[in-house]
Amino acid sequence: MDEVEVDVIVNGERRRGRVEPRKLLADFIRADLRLTGTHLGCEHGVRGACTVLPDGRAVRSCLMFAVQARGHELTTVEALAEGDRLSAVQAAFQEEHGLQCGFCTPGFVVSVTDFRARHPEPADEDIRRARSGNICRCTAYQGILRAVRRAAQDLKEVAS
Repeated sequence: MDEVEVDVIVNGERRRGRVEPRKLLADFIRADLRLTGTHLGCEHGVRGACTVLPDGRAVRSCLMFAVQARGHELTTVEALAEGDRLSAVQAAFQEEHGLQCGFCTPGFVVSVTDFRARHPEPADEDIRRARSGNICRCTAYQGILRAVRRAAQDLKEVAS
C-alpha cells in the first residue's frame, strides 16, 4: 500500500511522517512520534485512554486515521503541563486522588481539559455525563468527580 505524507502540528511542533492511509492516529502518535502518554485501551473508542485534542476538541485517536490529522493542531497529554508545573486539571487529579494505576488517566485528563474549557461551572450531572466517555477499571470515579469540580473551581478563581 502506498504511504502518504502526514504534516501536523503536535504539541506546538511541526511533525511530519509517511504512513499507510489506514494507520490510526493513536499508532502514529505512539510509534512514529514516540509520544507514549496516549494509551490504547480498546481500539474501539470505548475506554477513552487514547483521547487527544485535535484543534482543541477531545477525540479518540483510535477512531481517527493519521491522515485525517493533516493540517491540524494536535495536543497530547504530554503538552498539558506548563514546563515543570502541572496543568490545573493534572494538579486537581493528583490532589483529589483521581487516578489509580494511571493507565486511563491521560485520557481522562485530556477529556477533562476540553470539558473544562467549554463548561467553566459544570453541575455534577454534566461532569458525570462528560466522564461517561472514559472508563476506569480501577474505579476512581469519585476522585475523578472531585478532580473535575476542583479544576472548575480553580478556573473560576483565576477568572475572578
